[in-house]
Amino acid sequence: MQRRIMATAVLCTALVLTACGGDADTGTDGETTAEDQTLTLWLMGGDTPDELRDYLTDTFAEETGAELVIEEQDWADAVTKLTTALPDASSTPDVTEIGNTWASTFTGVGAFSDLSDVYEELGGDDLLPSFVSAGDVDGAHYALPYYFGSRLIWYRKDVWQEAGLEVPTTLAEFNESVTRLRTEDRSGFYIGGEDWRNAISWIFANGGEVAVQEGDEWVSALSDPATQEGLRQFQDLFTTASNAPVTESDSTPWVNINDNDDGVPEAATIIAPGWAYWSIGRPTEEDPDVLEWDDETFGVFALPGTEEGSVAPVFAGGSNIAISAASEKQDLARELLRIIFSDEYQTMLASSGLGPANVEHVDAFVELNPTVNAAAAEAALGSKLTPPAPGWAAVEGATLLEEFFGKVAAGGDVAELAAEYDEQLTALLNG
Repeated sequence: MQRRIMATAVLCTALVLTACGGDADTGTDGETTAEDQTLTLWLMGGDTPDELRDYLTDTFAEETGAELVIEEQDWADAVTKLTTALPDASSTPDVTEIGNTWASTFTGVGAFSDLSDVYEELGGDDLLPSFVSAGDVDGAHYALPYYFGSRLIWYRKDVWQEAGLEVPTTLAEFNESVTRLRTEDRSGFYIGGEDWRNAISWIFANGGEVAVQEGDEWVSALSDPATQEGLRQFQDLFTTASNAPVTESDSTPWVNINDNDDGVPEAATIIAPGWAYWSIGRPTEEDPDVLEWDDETFGVFALPGTEEGSVAPVFAGGSNIAISAASEKQDLARELLRIIFSDEYQTMLASSGLGPANVEHVDAFVELNPTVNAAAAEAALGSKLTPPAPGWAAVEGATLLEEFFGKVAAGGDVAELAAEYDEQLTALLNG
């Protein structure tokens, strides 16, 4: 564990030392229509469909006369590649997609250009607030939302109805309902003990935080009374409603909500991203290995908040997009962002199943799959991301939260554990 923490710390230190050498105000080309110009865009994984990539390259060429080169990067080694490439003008992507939880680490060391001058033009207050905050530093905007994905509650209608239960309207009602649904062989709510990315929703819903900024420094907030309330709710929920292992973090819970070999599910309820829709269903008659969603068997809703009819702030998936401060084509890069945040491209994102950065276009996302995406949009609008602390990537890399939540789920003393891990998290939060 110590080696993993040190490796992450070294990575972040290297980023600070190299990124600070760049100057975000230099290197603008001032010529956005030169045919010999080439702009490089890094996209992460295969989430952006080919149709959208073609639109970007074609439209960019038409509007600027320049060439857009899109290079796909694997999520697995993206942080390492960005750390090496961003500070170097000769190797940096001009524009890059970046995981939303990584945005704060890179913005905090000056790796991205300030986009405040075009923020309103690109959508302003219509951009998803939680993602905007992830890319802000001291009120300036450095990394803006690209697309969102929401965590949702998926449930077996047949199991809930048999127990006489309806969709809950408060978090307390949800907790009580899934506890009632648990049996020796079935989780009322399947959630792993180390699954902090989902468990933090109970912290956020109760007004707690994982970390807060005090002056110029970030400090862990696990001992805050509101955070403690959320942690105790999670501990009780895991103990009374879940049969998942204490050591399980990220998982595939849709396996548990689908029928097993005996024709019954191992979970009445799960929490999972919106794309889980494609992995949830009943076997088809034509091919038992192919699953098909069944509205009479399965349902989905946004996790309710503490107040009647409110939505709990779930941790949203997705990514941000930014211009490298080391890019020598700042003006041309802004032209690409104008295309990405245009009404046309935002609608295409929504129609392809990716939650649009601009919430004014969320209707197209909902229309694509009303069953799931209406709930996904509701959850995303109330979502909350991890703290935008410079050292957050180091916190995740050290797997301290997996350790902490696992010990809480195992029945450890919440107050004592919080004090212990507050000290460890604070040591990493400021980079």
